[in-house]
Amino acid sequence: MALLFPAMCASDDRLVPGKPLLPGTTVISDGGDFAFGFFSPSNSTPEKLYLGIWYNNIPRFTMVWVANREAAAIASSAPSLVLTNMSDLVLSDANGRVLWATNTTTAAAGSVAVLMNTGNLILRSPSGNISWQSFDHPTDTILPGMYTRWSHKTHQEKLLVSWKGPDDPSPGAFSVGSKTDTFIQGFIWNGSLPEWRAPVWTGTTVISQFFQANTSIFVYTAYIDTVDEMSMVSTVSDGAPPLRSVMSYSGRVEASVWNRNSSEWSILLASPDVQCSRYGYCGLSGYCDYTDATPTCKCLDGFEPVDKEGWSNATFSRGCRRKEALRCSDGFLALPDMKVPDNFVRIGRKDLKECVAECSANCSCVAYAYANLNGSTADGDATRCLVWIGDHQLVDTQKMMRVLPYNAAGHRTKANAVKITLPILASVTVITSTILIWICKFRGRKRNVENHEKLTRRGFTTSEDLLEENTARDFELQFLKFQDILAATNNFSNTFMVGQGGFGKVYKVTLQGGQDVAVKRLSRDSDQGMQEFRNEVVLIAKLQHRNLVRLIGCCVEGDEKLLIYEYLPNKSLETVIFRCAINSTLDWTIRFNIIKGVARGLLYLHHDSRLTIVHRDLKASNVLLDAEMRPKIADFGMARIFGDNQENENTRRVVGTYGYMAPEYAMEGIFSVKSDVYSFGVLLLEVVSGIKISSVDCILNYPNLIVYAWSLWKEGKARNLVDKRIVENCLLDEASLCIHMGLLCVQENPDDRPLMSSVVFNLENGCTTLPEPNHPAYFVQRNTGIEQMREDVMNSKNSVTLTVIEGR
Repeated sequence: MALLFPAMCASDDRLVPGKPLLPGTTVISDGGDFAFGFFSPSNSTPEKLYLGIWYNNIPRFTMVWVANREAAAIASSAPSLVLTNMSDLVLSDANGRVLWATNTTTAAAGSVAVLMNTGNLILRSPSGNISWQSFDHPTDTILPGMYTRWSHKTHQEKLLVSWKGPDDPSPGAFSVGSKTDTFIQGFIWNGSLPEWRAPVWTGTTVISQFFQANTSIFVYTAYIDTVDEMSMVSTVSDGAPPLRSVMSYSGRVEASVWNRNSSEWSILLASPDVQCSRYGYCGLSGYCDYTDATPTCKCLDGFEPVDKEGWSNATFSRGCRRKEALRCSDGFLALPDMKVPDNFVRIGRKDLKECVAECSANCSCVAYAYANLNGSTADGDATRCLVWIGDHQLVDTQKMMRVLPYNAAGHRTKANAVKITLPILASVTVITSTILIWICKFRGRKRNVENHEKLTRRGFTTSEDLLEENTARDFELQFLKFQDILAATNNFSNTFMVGQGGFGKVYKVTLQGGQDVAVKRLSRDSDQGMQEFRNEVVLIAKLQHRNLVRLIGCCVEGDEKLLIYEYLPNKSLETVIFRCAINSTLDWTIRFNIIKGVARGLLYLHHDSRLTIVHRDLKASNVLLDAEMRPKIADFGMARIFGDNQENENTRRVVGTYGYMAPEYAMEGIFSVKSDVYSFGVLLLEVVSGIKISSVDCILNYPNLIVYAWSLWKEGKARNLVDKRIVENCLLDEASLCIHMGLLCVQENPDDRPLMSSVVFNLENGCTTLPEPNHPAYFVQRNTGIEQMREDVMNSKNSVTLTVIEGR
């Protein structure tokens, strides 16, 4: 659609009080490069007028800034722009309706509005101070010398926002900028959804260089690393033709230069330019491979498509999964030439060895990357260690993470041959030197084993030994015989199995007298050892609350460890909400009662029991439901007892389920009652929405449920999170309260999270005066540092390097 040129009745380069700017008149910069005035973007709507700045010496009408994007002026209403006596620019019509204003607070009397030859409109005082400038308020275009700033301190964002269409300058769907909390990468947003993500930026200055007609042109030349803000600058060399970068309404950032010979804008760089580069397009653990003639999605080494049929039909959204379960002993595999995945955690002040050690020490750290920075940042930390926690974080990767090393045949490689061979050689030496001693003692050991088996077959001697120091005397607990359980389950037949978890299988058994119980048989290769088993037996037997599962007995014989619970016919909350058709009948009243019941159970653990208990593994599968759908918290194998004055504890062995795990625990091993509060917040959001924390099927373009909920909250659409199957009969005030409380519980800083006493009180009393939640932990990881910066959104060449990801 052709643009309408305004009447070229030029004035000088400034506006003063008493000299309005009217349609048909323009302000021309002193050098003649730019014009400022009214324009109509379309022949079809000539009555709509906008106030803007455009290149004056280019035949093609090219806008670079628009003032009243959200409120078009109507030609018949006689709009005008005036500089008031208060030194504000005000655009209004004959009816007195204000369409746009600068609203300055520092302007001095006698200021003038001047259009500079850079395309910058400024308000300048008699002393030369600038109180306002259009460069501080970019629309869709960056000009040479223009800064765009992102403030970490105030969370202020100045994004480039596209036009809605080629003839509609109102704000469109696409924008480009950075997350204010992680100044380390650039994004193109489609509304609130990430559309494209730049590679991770690893330095303080990035330079992009293009050549046109032997003239050197620099685009986006500097990213300034400061404590409080980051700035992006565009410059151009002397004598070069006009240059601009535009956030296009089609969703691309286009850097272009004016070609005088063809009288056209020549696009030097545009991104993203292929569909495969869209954020998360290849799904979890998939990556976009640009090495082929046609970019396509592939799975990382050691992974395979979740939906093989869909993958072959170019439907990649479900991503990839591991071929074999990850083990903590698995080594690292270098994946060079990669754009690293999103959802990383920045760990400051780590050299390469310390970065590797940080990831190696955490069995759930699936990848790390390290950068060597030339120069230093504002706080003196020139390191950049990035880690990824859990496979669900591996999204938007382009051709380093913990993967099982595979060779071309799909088998484990010998990447860790040295680590394996040396221990074997040492073991052979030790075995050789001790074999004689072993033979001498064999007969004695054999007799001990025979006696042990006789004792265990008689019933509960081993179980009593498990509960050291007569702890069993404080509570009633049955010790069952393994043979009796074996017979009751028909040798653990699948027909008796009612569930399966990370530590083993659960069977339904009817005891003598007709009592139904649930028997949890721990897997022999389970991570739950004797200490965790003792934990669960002692803790659950001592704790008595209607919202905690009741332990009836246990059995220990040889390698067999079994726990006997009360049988709860409606299984787990995970099964009810996520896996079966009953969730369609799980109305809001039931869900709200489940939320309050779990909250009361946690309150008892944290505050009201004789012991202060931190559960450490609260999740939907560990909440069981009785016949009346009352919730009961289960699985205390990971629980810890706190002293009366103890606030937190640190462990080197991080256990639990990522997604539910608080960030300070996942990354630093620090846990407290606030760790359980975080898990409760995740669970609360799941119950309200009916969406699992790690699910991406129901929340396309969002990496997890927390991000989705926070995005809706920021947009004032939190009620849209409510499960669509119950929203018609839902009490939205209660649902909104739960969403609000859930976001308070998942805040990054543990001190900001409420205590369970406050959670229960507010849920029970319908409190409506809760504080505003801060960013959830997904956005700001603990101790990441203010120094994090963003990446060049234009794929600029830079003077620093990011090492390959190594994964295992």
